[in-house]
Parts: sequence; C-alpha cells; structure tokens
Amino acid sequence: MIGIGTLVNAGAIIAGSLLGVLLKGGIPKRINNIIYQMVGVAVIFIGIIGVVNNQGNSMMLVLSLVIGGVIGELLKIEDRMEVLGEKIKRKFIRDDVPGSSTFVEGFVSATLLFCIGAMAIVGSLNDGMMHDPSMLFTKAILDGITSIILAASLGIGVGFSALPILIYQGLLTILASLLSGFFTDELIRNLCFVGNVIIFCIGLNFLFPKKIKTGNLAPALFMPIILGLFIH
Repeated sequence: MIGIGTLVNAGAIIAGSLLGVLLKGGIPKRINNIIYQMVGVAVIFIGIIGVVNNQGNSMMLVLSLVIGGVIGELLKIEDRMEVLGEKIKRKFIRDDVPGSSTFVEGFVSATLLFCIGAMAIVGSLNDGMMHDPSMLFTKAILDGITSIILAASLGIGVGFSALPILIYQGLLTILASLLSGFFTDELIRNLCFVGNVIIFCIGLNFLFPKKIKTGNLAPALFMPIILGLFIH
C-alpha cells in the first residue's frame, strides 16, 4: 500500500509527543534546558552527516538556498507557519494546558525537522517509486524518539507536526509514483544535499538566539527540480 510509511511516521510522532508531554511535568527546568541544547547539537551533526553522505552540486546548493530563501522571505512562509500554529493552538489547546506557551515553537520546529532531510525525501520517493516503505519505517522510529525529547521540552505542539508530515510526505510519495522516471539519482542527491544543509540551520536555531528563518528556506527544497529542468 503506497503511503503506509507516511501514516506510520505520523503515528509515531503523535505517540512520541504524547509520551513526551507526560514526562514534561516531571523534568526540572535545568534538565529541560540541557535536553533542548543537546537536541540542537544532535540535529547539527545529523545535518553534517547528511551533507557528507549526500554531496551534490555545490552551485546547485548555493542557487537553491539563495533563490529559495528569497522566495520564502517574500512569501513569509515561517510567519505563516507561526500563524497556523497559533490558529491550531486556539482551536485545540487551552492557555492553562502545560506547554501551551511553547506550542507554536514546538509545532514549527518539529514540522521543519521532520519534513526536511534525506530520509523524508528518499523514503517518500522509495515508497512511491518502488513501493518500499522501509526507510520511512526507520524514520518513524527516529522521529518517534525525537518527538519524545522535543515534546518534553516544547510541549504538545510537537505532536501537531504530524499533519504537515502527512501532507508533505504523502504528496511526495504520490508524485514519485506518477513521475518515477523523472527522479534521477543526481536529482535525489541534490534534493538531499539542500535538505541536510537546512537541517544544519535548524540545529543552529536550537543553540543560538539569532535565529535563521529556516521556514523561509522551504522553497529551496524544490529548487533542484526547477533548476534541473532549466539546465537540461
């Protein structure tokens, strides 16, 4: 069944987030802070390892980040994600619920972290082109564990990132099943290259107060596809 990997992935995030929220009340603030920082360090190294393992075209990377970043800034994608997070919070979460103050941060951070990266891209493509969800099953385990840690620090907003995961990975899986011949090894490598650099930026945001608007870099993920069409 095409898409089963994404469904399992979303379910793991929800389950992990619920467990993390249950743990949140029993974790002292100083422990919570170190967890948050270590998540940032781990995410940075995940991005670095991903870049090393999926080195693509450097010029493609620069053009994708610059053009995609400009488009994202003009469209104010991260601001719109925060507005969406606020709407979800108002609809489903009361202000007296523990973690409500960090709901939007948890939603945006988790959405970007879980949607962007080599495993999300390649796993969805494998599911769509070869009906092989095994990589997404592995991603589900990793995302489930990560969501426990994130939710213990940022609250229930992390769990609501399962909705963008369903949409993003689901559409990518369907697209791959319809256009399997279009996604060459070079294109996939460039997509992963850009995605892992953005993951590195997400890790920096966990550690340093001067934040990179990584949400605005989301269009950069699609630039290798668009630029590839022009080049060829």
